[in-house]
Amino acid sequence: MDIDSILRGISIWALPVLLAIVLHEVAHGWVADKLGDDTARWMGRLTLNPIKHIDPIGTIVIPLALLVMGAPFLFGYAKPVPVNFNKLRNPKRDMIWVALAGPLTNLALAFASALLLWFAIQLPASFSWFTQPLALMCQASIIINIVLCIFNLLPIPPLDGGRVAVGLLPGPLAYQLSRIEPYGFFIIVGLLMLGVFQTVLGPIIFGLSKALMTLAT
Repeated sequence: MDIDSILRGISIWALPVLLAIVLHEVAHGWVADKLGDDTARWMGRLTLNPIKHIDPIGTIVIPLALLVMGAPFLFGYAKPVPVNFNKLRNPKRDMIWVALAGPLTNLALAFASALLLWFAIQLPASFSWFTQPLALMCQASIIINIVLCIFNLLPIPPLDGGRVAVGLLPGPLAYQLSRIEPYGFFIIVGLLMLGVFQTVLGPIIFGLSKALMTLAT
């Protein structure tokens, strides 16, 4: 990929990726705050200031590397917002809502991006200097938010889906699943390297993304 293509890709994907991962984390902290845990607010993480959330590897290096390699979609993550589940009013139940807040925010952003894409398409051709870049960014936003929503719902701790599963399962099973968390990252990397996620999740991600774009057009 030449330098012009890389710069064009950055200009299209940078803002959607940043918004998707920052709002994902802020949503976790906001819901936790409403349910009794003020840790994120106390640490200054309930802010849209990206500097507070940027992880050098997850927010910059990984998305940029995927872009340079010409990956079909980008992926990234921010610094996790700290949540003290013991401070929640009902830890087992509230854990589910805190975990779901991130993926549901990404889903909402995907629908909002589809609506904005529809709006951009309705504008007259004389505004193409504005609508064409906006449409490309909306399409990128739909894809990255669907990726984050689906991927994070996988029932593997420490992903959000793993925390939801721990909250829903009965005590003994929840405990056994929670013990996987220290090894969750290695499990995820292994499944990625084996292409399991790409094979299983790829069709779902592209299907949902295409459906939203089709609705918008």
